[in-house]
Amino acid sequence: MNILELSQQRFSARKYTAEPVSQADLDYILECVRLAPSAVNKQPWKFVVVRSEEAKSKLCQAYDREWFRSAPLYIVCMKNNKECWTRRYDDKPHGDIDVAIAIEHLCLAATERGLGTCWVCNYNTKIMSELLPSDDFEAVAIIPIGHIAEDCPRAEKKRKAIEEIVEEI
Repeated sequence: MNILELSQQRFSARKYTAEPVSQADLDYILECVRLAPSAVNKQPWKFVVVRSEEAKSKLCQAYDREWFRSAPLYIVCMKNNKECWTRRYDDKPHGDIDVAIAIEHLCLAATERGLGTCWVCNYNTKIMSELLPSDDFEAVAIIPIGHIAEDCPRAEKKRKAIEEIVEEI
């Protein structure tokens, strides 16, 4: 499958089967994440795999949705605030951008392996920082990963026309 086909196939999956994600699939996905580019190659990130029932239960306190609880595993994507590259002209830190690039590698790699994902950023940050306390790292997103349930809702993929988003000068 090429990148266009992967991009067309990937959607925000919000219902998963109980089938576990294989170690081979997880290893493949994490290797794709590891190879993601970052500003000045700082790689200001950490990816926490949440698979145990105890850890999943704690994580669901930060984002308590029925569909979310159906995922067999989660990856909490974290940025290292002390290692982010900052643009010198306006002091813009690029940690969120770097982690977002790695997350999209994660989502497309999971899609390639026949798995579903969904970006979750609307979690309780206070609870999340209690679950994963750190002076250096901050959670950017939670990505549930799993085999997509047959009755998983799929919203129509609506995108702006190319003329609306591309400009030549």
